[in-house]
Amino acid sequence: MGNRLSKIVTRTGDDGSTGLADGSRVSKESARIEACGTVDELNSSIGVLLAQSGLPEPMAAQLLDIQHDLFDLGGELAIPGSTVILSPKVEALEALVEEWNAELPSLREFVLPGGGAAAAHCHMARSICRRAERRCWALSRSEPVGPQALRYLNRLSDLLFVLSRVLARRANGSEVMWRRDRSR
Repeated sequence: MGNRLSKIVTRTGDDGSTGLADGSRVSKESARIEACGTVDELNSSIGVLLAQSGLPEPMAAQLLDIQHDLFDLGGELAIPGSTVILSPKVEALEALVEEWNAELPSLREFVLPGGGAAAAHCHMARSICRRAERRCWALSRSEPVGPQALRYLNRLSDLLFVLSRVLARRANGSEVMWRRDRSR
């Protein structure tokens, strides 16, 4: 494979526009670029999570696969009208949610973000995932977005929530729960 980026500083974006993968140019503040950028931020946040020590090996491998999927999703968003994320990717996330959730007790209260460094980073990735989903839905109101891409982000946020619970319990034996009746 040849060099994809032989020149990093191009100055082509100095006018407030950026290039899409299909060669077209759009405003850096367009809904499409907001969606692409938030998916990229999500991918980076999962990278920070993966940099934490003590992640279970199966979880780390699954998160690395998810990073590849998110890169594919970013490519899908960067080529208007393309579809890369398909139903099997969504179904795979659903299976992971079920697998990891099987070891957790039912929730009776809300979980506060925290519970150790890895769990906190996982919660951060979850909240960025929710934002990425909102940005993609906003884009879908004016331009086509693959329905499986939207479902993928929804399931991924579910998975990240479950993984944060697993990580908190493995680090501390419990999670940090919201208490309605705490003294002020």
